[in-house]
Formats: sequence, C-alpha cells, structure tokens
Amino acid sequence: MSTGVKVRIAAFLVLSAVGVVYVAGSYLGFVDRILGRGITVHATLPTSGGLFEGSEVTYRGVKIGKVSAMTATAEGVRLDLALEEGTRLPADSPMYVHNLSAVGEQYLDFEPADAAGPYVAAGDTLHGTAESLPVDEGDLLVELDRFVSSVDKKDLQVVVRELGAMFTDTGVPLQQLIDNGSAFVREAAAHTADTIRLLDHGKRVLSTQQGQSENIRALAGDLRSLTDAVAASDGDLEHVLDGTPGTARELDALLRDLEPTLPVLLGNAVSVNQVVVSHLAGLEQLLVTYPRTISAGFTGTPGDGYGHVNLQFDNSVPPCTEGYKPRTEWRPPSDLTDSPIYPARCASGPPYVMRGPKYSPGSSGNPSPGRLYRSSYDPVTGFVSGAVDAGGNPVRFLDQGNLSILEGDAWKWLLVGPVTSR
Repeated sequence: MSTGVKVRIAAFLVLSAVGVVYVAGSYLGFVDRILGRGITVHATLPTSGGLFEGSEVTYRGVKIGKVSAMTATAEGVRLDLALEEGTRLPADSPMYVHNLSAVGEQYLDFEPADAAGPYVAAGDTLHGTAESLPVDEGDLLVELDRFVSSVDKKDLQVVVRELGAMFTDTGVPLQQLIDNGSAFVREAAAHTADTIRLLDHGKRVLSTQQGQSENIRALAGDLRSLTDAVAASDGDLEHVLDGTPGTARELDALLRDLEPTLPVLLGNAVSVNQVVVSHLAGLEQLLVTYPRTISAGFTGTPGDGYGHVNLQFDNSVPPCTEGYKPRTEWRPPSDLTDSPIYPARCASGPPYVMRGPKYSPGSSGNPSPGRLYRSSYDPVTGFVSGAVDAGGNPVRFLDQGNLSILEGDAWKWLLVGPVTSR
C-alpha cells in the first residue's frame, strides 16, 4: 500500500468520524447548545400523555423542535422544548398530544387560533390542561365496552338482518347512485349561482311545506285509505279493467249510431238548460206547488178509475214573434259551442202577453188591478206568506194524504176536502 493511499484512507476515516459526531451531536442538541442556536421553552402537563424525550414538537403539524428533557413534578410533568432558531410561536397557543400513527409515537402539537403575537421567548413556560392529553386507552376501552353493552343484542340482530336485506343485490344501483351523485355535484359546481338561487328558493318551498304539514299529513292519510280501498277492491278492479275494452267498443259503436241526432239533442239540451237556469226561481216554485195541485186534481176520479186533466189551448191570438232573435241569426244544431243568452221577450203590445198584475181585471167594487204575491211556501205549516182568503185569513195548503184507501168514494174528497183543509 502506498503512502498516498494510506493518507487518503486516514483522511476518509477522520472525516467520517467528524460527520458521525456532528450528526449525533445535532440530533442530541449538543451542536445547538455549543453554538447557542435555538431557544428553549418549558411546558407543563398533568401527565406525559405518552411523550418521551426526543418526541417531536410541531406547529400545526410542522416540526419546530423536540422534547429535550422531562421532569416529574407534584402537579404532573415539566417538559423542556428545544425549538428551532427563529420560531415564532404565539404565547397563548393551546397544546395537544397526538399520536403520529396507530401504534403510538406521540408528539406535542401547538394549535394557536392565529399567528398574532406576543410570541414565546427563551425560558417562557406554557401550561397544558387535561384536554391537551389524548384519551387514555383504558378509558376508551371502558367506554367502548359500556356502549357495546348498552345495545340490545336482539335489536342489533334485527338491524344487521334488515341492513343485509336492504343492500342485497344493490351493488349496481349503488354504483349508479354514486356515479350520478358525482355528476350532479360537478354540474352544481359548474353552475354555482344557479345552485345558490335554487337552495334559497328551496328553503322557501320547504318553509311553505312545513307550514302545510297538517294538510300534507291529512293528504297522506287519505291516500293511504284510498290505496287500502283500492287494494281491497283488487278483484273488482280487475273485472272492470277486463270488461272496459268491450264496453268502450260498445259505447263507441252506440255513439257512432247516434252521431246524426245526438249532437242535435245535446245542443238543444244545452239551450234548454240555459233557459232553465235563467228561470231557476220560477222552476223551484213550480216543483213545490205542482205535486200538490196534481194530487188534488185526482180526487174527482170518475168511474173508469183514471184521473183526467183537461188542458185547453187558446190560439185565437197568434204567437208573438217581435223581440226574438231573427230566423237568419239562428245557430245550426251542429253548433255545440256556448253562447250568451239572447234577451228574448215579446215586444208586441196587446193583445200579446196579456199577463202580469197590470192586466188583472178589477172587480166592480175594486177597480184597481190585482196584486201579485211573491212569497215562499212552508211545507211544515202549509202557509204561503201573504196569501189570504176573502175574509183576510191565511190560506193553508195541506196534504190530503193517501186517498187510495177511499177506493171508489175518492171523488167525494173533491167536495169535502176544501172544507177540512181550512
């Protein structure tokens, strides 16, 4: 071995030894102490929480130093923290002991509310509380055991069984739900303004729905009753659905057969309905008085056993045509649309429309025209308000009862009925 090689090997060994010593001294903090770099502050905790000498000290997860020494005290433990040079740690920073991994490796983390000062200086002491320590494994296991023991085993079995039934064969739908949910979130993020406006309006809609909760609950109850009734009538509904096509065909054929006349009939019915509606008050009065008038008319039944009503028409005065819609404006029967009612009335003078109180003939002692009574009939008492006889006594319209029990003598009621009905 030459002298040069020996010199290079010796230099390598010396440099390696110096490097190892420097690294070891830096790791142990000897270099910083010798060079006067870094600052040393103190911290107190109720317990160590798993910290040890050499544990890392971080500022919101960023390493700023390490625990250089630990001393047991009457109140807990005192830590010497060797922080890096230039560290600006707020003095009111709360501290927490966290686990670096699942197997432990605790470290001390400072989590200040903000980066504002004042900042700790060399020799300052920070104080931690019980909240700074992690949950003890023993306490965690005890609380977990209490939680598990509080769950009823039978209920838990039911929940597990129902969860299994709920997620059975739902892999593909769940995958589609997740994929569509991701697409929905992307679309919502791409239209942020519309999404915010939708959420604002949705809040208003939900508030309205909350205000109508009672009505919604009642509607849900009614729908449930309806669905129960439909379910109970399942057989009848099947029968109706089975017979509906044939019935529809029969109805369609019937309508086709009636097609030439049915539209005309319906058009005339609409016209009649409009006339009836415009005279509804008079029709109501007719329906009240007509049955009693007809029932009294059959009291004089002749020997043939039938009631006879004699109706005579007087055509001495021709029909009035003035005041009605001209024939040229009449609508064809095929026109089924609604139209306003024509104000038809007889515009001709006497001898047309000789009706009403002004045309009532006066008596010899009372030349003034007759009076018109507009009143209502009380079916309980039989009185018509305002109607009196010649003596001023109120007139009663009473039901003569079932006259069929009189058989052949029913005609006698025509003579004695007015006397007994007063």
